[in-house]
Amino acid sequence: MSTALRATMVRVWLGCAAVTPLLLVAPAAQAQVTDFRQAVAQAAAADDDIAAFYRERNYEGIWSASADRRRRNALMAAFASAGDHGLSMSRYDPAPLMARMQAATTATDQAAIEVELTRLFMQYARDVQTGMLVPSRVDSNIHRQVPYRSRLSTVRAFVQSNPESFLRALPPSSPEYTRLMREKLTMERLLADGGWGPTVPGGKLEAGDSGNRVVALRNRLIAMGFLERTNTQTYDSAIVNAVQRFQQAHGLAIDGTAGQGTLREINVAPESRLQSIIVAMERERWNNRPRGTRHIWVNLTDFTAKIVDNDVVTFETRSVIGANRHDRVSPEFSDVMEFMVINPSWYVPRSIITKEYLPQLQANPNSVSQLIITDASGRAVNRSNVDFTQYSANNFPFSMRQPPSRGNALGLVKFMFPNRHNIYLHDTPAKSLFGRETRAFSHGCIRLADPFDFAYALLARQIGNPEEFFQSQLATGREQRVDLDDPVPVHLIYRTAFTQADGRMQFRRDVYGRDARIWNALAREGVAIRAVRG
Repeated sequence: MSTALRATMVRVWLGCAAVTPLLLVAPAAQAQVTDFRQAVAQAAAADDDIAAFYRERNYEGIWSASADRRRRNALMAAFASAGDHGLSMSRYDPAPLMARMQAATTATDQAAIEVELTRLFMQYARDVQTGMLVPSRVDSNIHRQVPYRSRLSTVRAFVQSNPESFLRALPPSSPEYTRLMREKLTMERLLADGGWGPTVPGGKLEAGDSGNRVVALRNRLIAMGFLERTNTQTYDSAIVNAVQRFQQAHGLAIDGTAGQGTLREINVAPESRLQSIIVAMERERWNNRPRGTRHIWVNLTDFTAKIVDNDVVTFETRSVIGANRHDRVSPEFSDVMEFMVINPSWYVPRSIITKEYLPQLQANPNSVSQLIITDASGRAVNRSNVDFTQYSANNFPFSMRQPPSRGNALGLVKFMFPNRHNIYLHDTPAKSLFGRETRAFSHGCIRLADPFDFAYALLARQIGNPEEFFQSQLATGREQRVDLDDPVPVHLIYRTAFTQADGRMQFRRDVYGRDARIWNALAREGVAIRAVRG
């Protein structure tokens, strides 16, 4: 049954008074009203917010009377469309709720369903507004400060508002959420129509090939919308162009050849892509707050860093992110960029000192000679006077620093948004890594392919000739801090499904397996893939 049909049935059922009103005005009704309010007080006592809400109302109901029919209908219609938002349809199934309302004849039963509807309203409001899951419980590297709204304030506002308008305004209003939801509904109709058809068997296909496997590739690309209808059985220029469009939409090397990696992505099932979209919608709910008129958007799975002004990308560069190891993955969080450092020194994190450099020093005290070893006072230590073999990771007493240079691990500039994770954006001397398709190689920080241009774009708002200024600071060879007059919000995010401004979908590989963990957690909460007839 379609969502629209279910919602219509809900409205018709409730509108025809299928639910017996509780607060009928009659001489014998006063005792019933008193019994109902006492029962509401008892039913609400287990939840502090709900108890406070009903106490403020002298335990008067908000769902149960004839006058509450519009509010009741609006809630049931919202529940009927919960699946459109990728929420648990079983959690918000209106059918058993309506059956309970219809069957409630005693004050105790009527109060129980009254309070249950308020609890479910509060839960739905939070789920659709800021997500079903707590991010850090799914993955400890997701440090997202979810903007939870007060449950009590939400239900107070609801009873003072137009119920339909209030419920419609709960989900994120961002264009990205709207486009993701539209694509979700499109994918569900696609599943009902049979999906994308058979997968493409075998190995690499390239220009000039022909035969049944090319036909399978052709048909798959047509079904996915990357190729206009054609009868060709040869890997011709039209298929080359279609493969390139597919590769661009999936973050692959754009060569027009259907190699092993490209075919693997082409053969991903639509159900898996739909899971990615639902996860992206949940992530969008976690970040349901203004991003900043100007902000920096670092999508780890896309290996890019962007400057966004008024929702328009004004600068973009490739990035390298943390390697897929438990102690190197890049975390997700938001902060504010305050300054950049030109000609930075690299103060080596202790974890790198003890795990990587101490064993080298124990084998050869003159190793990693580009690094200065310092004591607790910051004075340089003479390596020849130290027996490094006497130290372990627990008692190594020294620090290490790499002075400014072109060979510095941070390159010639770093961009700082001070945070407890010790993560920042920076230059790198390892330029060859930016040519890779998958770029997860760092210790966790974000390396930029075009750091100078990134700096110019940031400085352009406060300096007339940002390039000249930057180069003059660089030429000193000394560490130079440059504050941003207007600090810029930075968002390190992880989206395997996202949209372009024109609405077209983009998909990326789940580099760290985080989205798989989120999907599994959503599935445990009752979220399910569905096929919907148009």
